[in-house]
Amino acid sequence: MYENYNLLVKIFNDESILTYNKKSTFNKLMLPFLCSACSTSFVPVESPFCCICGIMFNSRIGDDHICGECITSPKKFRMARAVGIYEGTLMKTIQRLKYKGKIQLARPLGMLLFFVFIKYWNNKNRIDLIVPVPLHIKRFRKRGFNQAYLLIKEWLSFANAFNIKLPYSKIEKNALIKNKQTEPQTGLDRKQRQANIKSAFSIENSSKITGKTILLVDDVYTTGATANECAKVLLNEGAKNVDVLTLARGM
Repeated sequence: MYENYNLLVKIFNDESILTYNKKSTFNKLMLPFLCSACSTSFVPVESPFCCICGIMFNSRIGDDHICGECITSPKKFRMARAVGIYEGTLMKTIQRLKYKGKIQLARPLGMLLFFVFIKYWNNKNRIDLIVPVPLHIKRFRKRGFNQAYLLIKEWLSFANAFNIKLPYSKIEKNALIKNKQTEPQTGLDRKQRQANIKSAFSIENSSKITGKTILLVDDVYTTGATANECAKVLLNEGAKNVDVLTLARGM
């Protein structure tokens, strides 16, 4: 499926990238992989949500504002945004990509992520570098790929197809290194996640990130422990700012 990204591009036009409906876009992109019942269970992240961590509020009334968690426990990154809620169909689709090796899902999921990137980051809100959250070398060898990198590797092709000037300079897929093999975060509470991920990342070459505004990309944001730890390392090594973008956001 989708051996050529032009098959995806034909679904949309330039205007729809800025005004698209997340739910209908998900349905169109995932149609070859999901039944109609599954595709309609996708829940997009929509306002009102936290201006910083991006968590969607239970109340669907009101404006975006900072959540209590971000007030009491300030984040290292400036803001985090996501495509959809980590449940149901989106959760199962991400798990199929990561754990079942269904890498053909990376292209349509990557386009969904691309649309959200263009919505929240543009030439007025420019990113210098995009950095995918890395895997430990042992996990990378076992899995055979880093799903975070697969989600962004074709963004240049998408941008060219839609005639969009990308608001970033380059992707540095090895800027961050995961130097500690951690336990899977699934099933751990917030404190356990923070302890598990502590001191797990380092910088390959600080000159690549010094003074740069960086977009950190991952598949899922749950408690934010991984994103915050990565942002801390990047900032400590000289990055100017760090933003976060993920496919899914836990509630």
